[in-house]
Amino acid sequence: MSNSPDGGSLTKAQSYALVVVAAVLLSAVLAPVAYDRATQPDGTVAVVSIEGPITSNSATAVQEDLREARENESIDAVVLNVDSPGGGAAASEQLYLSVQRTAAEMPVVASVKSTGASGAYYAMLPARDIYVTPASIVGSVGVRAASPAPSLPGEVKSGPDKASATADQRRAQVETLQRAFVGSVMKHRSDDLELSRSEVAHAKVYTGARAVDNGMADDIGSTQDAIRQAANAADLDDYEVYRKEPPRTGGLFLLSADDGGTVVVERSPVGYETVDTPTLLMVYGTVQTESEVIGNVSA
Repeated sequence: MSNSPDGGSLTKAQSYALVVVAAVLLSAVLAPVAYDRATQPDGTVAVVSIEGPITSNSATAVQEDLREARENESIDAVVLNVDSPGGGAAASEQLYLSVQRTAAEMPVVASVKSTGASGAYYAMLPARDIYVTPASIVGSVGVRAASPAPSLPGEVKSGPDKASATADQRRAQVETLQRAFVGSVMKHRSDDLELSRSEVAHAKVYTGARAVDNGMADDIGSTQDAIRQAANAADLDDYEVYRKEPPRTGGLFLLSADDGGTVVVERSPVGYETVDTPTLLMVYGTVQTESEVIGNVSA
């Protein structure tokens, strides 16, 4: 065996070359993995739709979507995609509370596609920003009540006050809800509003462009603009967008012949058409009773 310096140097050189080749091959194998990790999005923006009349069924579905967003660690912000004239007062309030809870945990931005009025406007008040299109309809901060139907002939009541609310009692109910609605507008929008409390309580509707001017909305923009704003608020440079399908709403959809407003009438499951209390609504559009439109129902 040769112990010459040249032989030792050659062996060391060959070993070094093998190490270099192995390192190059290993880096070639690991590089795609490292690249994939480097290009993963920072997070996700969830788009939750509030479309059509707000009923107890549709509100429950949207509440479930928002709960899933809060509990999903990969979702960092929510965009409310709104196209609704409002609906039942109780259902609208439930949506408001659910949006408020979500906004306490992550950025929420609202985007009005065409209509975001009455109960729908109430529901999106906790959002940090409200985007509208110039011709969209926003506002209608008000409550209305459909009076109970008259007693059935020969009906026997368990007590004198059963199904017999007076006009003053109905007015008191409406005013209580109205104060809560207006108070929420002042709470969430007061820093930007150019309207007084009494002007808000007039329940006017505004075009999107006018709503931005008077502080009922924040900016003109599309749903995509709202998504970008929500991502920025969540400090996401690179993000995915997860869109939830709009919930199916129950009830009968009745189109008003006067101004295109949409209301929902839900038939009694047992065919008993009278109610104990007035139906309290936060809805923009003409309210019609079932008897007036029974022959004009559209699916």
